Order: sequence, then structure tokens, then C-alpha cells
Amino acid sequence: MSPSYLFYDIETTGLNKAFDQVLQFAAIRTDTELNEVDRHTITVKLRPDIIPSPQAIITNRMSMTELLSGMCEFEAIRQIHQLLNEPETISLGYNTLGFDDEFLRFSFYRNLLPPYTHQYQKNCRRMDLLPISIMYWLYKRKVLNWPQINGKVSLKLEHLGSANNLIAGQPHEALVDVGATVKLARIFFKEKKMWHYLEGYFEKATDALRVAEIPTSLQSAAGAHQMGLMINSEYGPQQNYQVPVLSIGASIPYTNQTLWLRLDLPSLQETKPETLDQTTWVIRKRYGEPGILLPPLDRYWKHLDKDRQKIVEQNLDWVRSISELFQQIINYHREYRYPYIPNLDPDAALYQVGFFSPSDERSCRKFHKASLDKKISLINRFKSHEARVLATRVLFRNFKETLPQIFVEEYLTFLSRVNPPRADDALLDYKGERRTTPVGALAEIHQLRQSQELDGYQRQLLDELEDYIKTTFPKRSAGRQLTLDGQ
Repeated sequence: MSPSYLFYDIETTGLNKAFDQVLQFAAIRTDTELNEVDRHTITVKLRPDIIPSPQAIITNRMSMTELLSGMCEFEAIRQIHQLLNEPETISLGYNTLGFDDEFLRFSFYRNLLPPYTHQYQKNCRRMDLLPISIMYWLYKRKVLNWPQINGKVSLKLEHLGSANNLIAGQPHEALVDVGATVKLARIFFKEKKMWHYLEGYFEKATDALRVAEIPTSLQSAAGAHQMGLMINSEYGPQQNYQVPVLSIGASIPYTNQTLWLRLDLPSLQETKPETLDQTTWVIRKRYGEPGILLPPLDRYWKHLDKDRQKIVEQNLDWVRSISELFQQIINYHREYRYPYIPNLDPDAALYQVGFFSPSDERSCRKFHKASLDKKISLINRFKSHEARVLATRVLFRNFKETLPQIFVEEYLTFLSRVNPPRADDALLDYKGERRTTPVGALAEIHQLRQSQELDGYQRQLLDELEDYIKTTFPKRSAGRQLTLDGQ
């Protein structure tokens, strides 16, 4: 097959990548000259255990009727996985590596599909138009009208779309946003040399080679240290989306992460052995992914204001003068491990569990091909606890109407955890963030209703959502048991 771009976007029930679900997936596949080949829209039915975020609902402007239509998540995610894993697919969108890609990764994992193959297998890989937009704003600014919000450039897709007539329809509808993204890419593609150069930052080998060519700025007992500019959306327009950094090696437990110490923070010089985690800021970069790392050439460095340049010079001088403490900074960050979270819910355990064993991977493939009855018999063949739980949840999330009696008790126990009496008792994800609960969603609805900015349709959507939550997830007191219909 020939290489192709798959531009895509998702709309979701909320922002929690481990616990929320996809509601809409839209994609436009193009050839490498950005000529459209085909397009896809997948509408996903709301799962019975999901409490949508009220903010997401008024942003997406989706009614309960729409939320309760479409195909079940299990079948929808299988289709999405197939699209992203078609040989030689370059999957991309607007901020997809900042949100959508990881959201889909958890969706694949939760539905017993390989979560990473679209990144490398069958010549597949990923890109992201948001960091590309930053580079055009910095170095090819004339290609677009760049919108200003409160005196600062805004790189939100809806603002870029409005300023450049890219949006045809309601923003935050998946296919509308994908269409705007393709139009934006075609504008950038007119500068082909720039486009293909930036594409290299999303190829692991090319990115690694470019980083290796950045000159050494200082030597220490740990070796050579390179200085560069890290470009990423998280740094914001007030910092021109870039920060100066110094290489300090690679992570020891996470070998695919290179480590870069920020040099523009005055707090760096306040560092003591007991404050390493408070006064030093290290950025973890994987090759082929944002941020984009540039060498400290004048044409790039000039985008740092004079005050930040001065802080960098002072911090470099300070680093040279504290060799022993600098070694401690390096060792701390290179040896750092993410904390282990005991009793982490299987939905959120992707990074803690890692890859399933080859045996469980084979069981996953059999599970997907099997009939419903055979799926039930396959559950106990999974070796890992997480895989068995996820397989069971696939059944009651997607085939509730035909749920065998043996799973009813487990389903009710899970619903009790989803619907705790207090929002503070919600399930936590791998970052310690709470799953949306009925109690929390109702409180958010009440808060949103105080806003004067809601239009009539948004208020109607909140009314519908409130009715759905109260009907489907009745208020529980501590110790109260649920029945299969939620009563």
C-alpha cells in the first residue's frame, strides 16, 4: 500500500483519558499530496457506566438522544484501531499527540487491543499539526492570519479556523474539526520544504540524528551536555512556545526518555540537595514526539527576550561552578521512577501494567474473534488480573442486555464504585485525578447554570443530562446496594 495521512479528531465524554470514552471519531484519509482518498465518521453509544462531564456536553453540544445512539464502544474502537493501523498510515490531527492519541491508547487497551502498534508497526507513525503550527508562526508567519486573543496569539483550532475561513460547520464536531485541520495542512504544505523538514521531527531516527548534531555547551563528570530550544505548546505564547534547555542524559528506568533541564528559571540557583524536586524542572522528551528541539543558533535564540537570555547565562555559569550538586541533579532525575499506585483500577493501569504477556496477547486476539458465548469461556484463560477484569467489563459495558447471571454481582460492585455517595470517593487514575461521578456531575451542572454565557440549547442539554444522571445513577447512601437496573 502507498503511504497516506489519516487526519482525525475525537469528541469525548470528558478529559480523563483513562476513564472517559470516545463519542465521535471522524477521519479524512489523504495521499501524501493531501488529496482526499476517503472519509469516516463513527458515532459511539454512551456506555452504561459513564457519567458524561457537563462541560464536555455543552462544548460538544450533543443531546442525550445522540449520546445514546451509535455502535457500542467495543465495535467502534475496533474500527478506529483498524483505521490507524492500516499499513503506512501517518495518523495526525490538531493536538492529537497532546490529547487524542493517548485517549485512544487507553481506549485500545481497555478493549483488549494493542495500544501502541499504530506508532511503529507496518510502517505506521504519528504526527501533530499543533507543534507544526507553532513552527510556522515562529518562522513562516506570512502563510496565515494569526488570531489575537487578549493581545496574545491564539493557536486554538477554532480561532485559526475562524481567522482563515477554514471551518464549515459547528466547531467541536469531529468531522468539522478534521476538515479544518486538512485545510490548514494544505496551507502549510504549500511551503513544501518547510513541511517535509518538520515532518522529520516526527520520525524517530531523523529526530534523534538532529538532536545528536546539537553542539556541546559544557562538559561535566557525567559527560557532554548540549543546549537547545525546546518548542512545545505547553509553554504558551508569553514564552513564544519555547524554553532553553540543557541535556542531562537519558532516564535509567524509562530508556526511551531523554532528559532536558530548563535553564530560564531563576529558582534553579536556589537548588540544594534537599530541594531537587522543587527547584529543578526537567523535560522528558521521546524521539519522534514533541517538543521540537532546535540548536541554539542566532535565528532561533533571538525569540528569547533579553531577560530570559540573561537568566540562561547566569544559570550556565552557576552549573559550571557546582559540579557536585549538578551531578546530584543529574542522578536524581535520571533515576526517578513514577510512584507505584496500589490498587489502581484496571481501566487506568496501562502504564503500570505495561505490555501483556505473549500468552495474554494471544488470548486478546482470540477474544476479539470469538462469539459472545466463547468470549465468556475465554475470560479465565487470561493470566493477568487486569486482562481478566477488562475482558469482563467489555461484556457488561457492551452486551449488558445479554449479561450472564454469573457477571451480575461483579457488574453491580463496579457500578457501586462508579457511583459513590461522595465525589471524594471517586476512582483515581494514574495521575491521581478523579473519575467523574454522578454526585460530582450534578454539582457541576448546578455551577454551570449560574453562568450567563450559556445559550438556550446548552441549558436544555444540562437539563437532559441531569435527568439522565438522576434516573440512571440514583443517589446512594453509604451501604446501600444497587440492583441491575441501577435502582
